[in-house]
Amino acid sequence: MSLPFQKVLVPVDLSDANGPAIEAARRIACAPGAAVTLLHVVETIPDLPEEEATPFYARIEASARDRLARLVDDLAGAGVQAQAMIVYGRRAREIVGAAALEEADLIVMRSHRIEPKSPTEGWATLSYQVAVLAPCAVLLVK
Repeated sequence: MSLPFQKVLVPVDLSDANGPAIEAARRIACAPGAAVTLLHVVETIPDLPEEEATPFYARIEASARDRLARLVDDLAGAGVQAQAMIVYGRRAREIVGAAALEEADLIVMRSHRIEPKSPTEGWATLSYQVAVLAPCAVLLVK
């Protein structure tokens, strides 16, 4: 029996903290015909002068391309079809938009741990925003 998730979107930053989410996506996308899209959103800075913006964003995009290429290679080595995608904008909006554009069945992303003494803290986090707004299922990995 294969899982119903064929198109898995994994938003990633440039840190190593995405490992558990990528591993979960790898396990899910091992079904025949499944694929993973690794998405990096370059957060834009309003009113950044163009002469500063161009080299600034070029450096970030180059770092993102390198990081995503390694992650795609790792997934391919594990037998998972994967691709990378880089977009510019506000993270929650772009993740939800990419899920719709890619017709994702599932978004897999990392989330913070809930502190039992303050369970309502963190409701404005990126993972919460995506979980509420996404057009598909969302798996939050801690």
